[in-house]
Amino acid sequence: MYSKEKREKAIKLYIKYYRCAAVKHYLEHGRNLSRTVRALGYPSREKLRSWCDELAPGRRKRRVGGIKPTPEQKKEAVFTLCTRLLPGGGNVTMSSKADKPLPDDRDTLLSEIETLKHQIKRLKLEKDILEGRAEIIKKDPGADPKNLTNKEKAFLVDALRNEHPLKELLACLRLARSSYFYHRKIASLPDKYEKLRHHITELFYKNKKRYGYRRLHALLKREGTRVSEKVVRRLMFECGLAVVIKTRRKYSAYQGESVPAADNLIKRDFHATAPNVKWLTDITEFAIPAGKVYLSPIVDCFDGMVVSWPIGTSPNAELANSMLDRATSTLKDGVHPLVHSDRGGHYRWPGWVSRMAKIGLTQSMSRKACPQDNAACEGFFGRVKNEMFYNRSWAGVSIKEFIDTLDGYLV
Repeated sequence: MYSKEKREKAIKLYIKYYRCAAVKHYLEHGRNLSRTVRALGYPSREKLRSWCDELAPGRRKRRVGGIKPTPEQKKEAVFTLCTRLLPGGGNVTMSSKADKPLPDDRDTLLSEIETLKHQIKRLKLEKDILEGRAEIIKKDPGADPKNLTNKEKAFLVDALRNEHPLKELLACLRLARSSYFYHRKIASLPDKYEKLRHHITELFYKNKKRYGYRRLHALLKREGTRVSEKVVRRLMFECGLAVVIKTRRKYSAYQGESVPAADNLIKRDFHATAPNVKWLTDITEFAIPAGKVYLSPIVDCFDGMVVSWPIGTSPNAELANSMLDRATSTLKDGVHPLVHSDRGGHYRWPGWVSRMAKIGLTQSMSRKACPQDNAACEGFFGRVKNEMFYNRSWAGVSIKEFIDTLDGYLV
């Protein structure tokens, strides 16, 4: 269903169209209020009079004088009209200087009636198309029906074919007869992606709504199913499968330039030819109803794997130190990776700097207010939150339960 505002807009459009049609008929067919009302079936004489004054000011025929005829004058006028309509004019004549002979326009009136019937039928057809476009195809009722695709036009014609002739529908929508029957035949064919559609849906929910079309395509390719990424994306769109993504204010640990920052040695080159050559680190925040949780990982640029990931309830020095201690405990002798971070206070205080120097690690820092210099680590945080955090409600989950869930995801 379309919204209330769009429905009201469409109704106003219909009313405006009918008002213009009524005023146009009134001006082109003798400017007679009663005749126009009888021919169209709408509106009342008072409404038509007000419409004419609004849309065509000064063009409405006005009666001169305000004297009402007596009953005898009315009878005389009716008798005069009847005698004039009789064959040969009748035997009774009433002379008057104001009398004028009336033309025998019966054929013209019948022709006008047929024209009006055709116009009313055409208006009903256009009205049904506008309503069907909004109800069936879910399009904006204010848009032009001729801008629909041939597939949408064929679908609309099928829906209205029982109420209107096929030829008139095709002419109104400017759709070729061959195109209509082509799309109708295509629609009747079985869906060749039916099994794939169900399988993609199963994989999407099996992975807890975390995978987009690229990762689902990789899973299908791993299973031996060869299909284009565009097909996977289109099937996901048709099935309404979308990964929930939310943007939130990120935690910032910047505390000013108290200590000189290290140079940016990585220079956005996040590719490594071997493990433990380039490490990335940062701290991110998870806000749940029970409180806030902080994750401080070290990501290896070689394969994107997480070397260590301490989780705590405070972004303090202990969290950053434990991350570095766990990561360096996995190194072999003689291996000294480059550790890149932002300019947060955790990586500039003397305890962290002394640890780095004692182990023999080289420090690199991003420029101020430039998260792109640490884009690979920021992308890791985004993937974690989109796949594990944003797609569910954490109401009623304790801090410990959340830490266990996050740790289980990272393992």
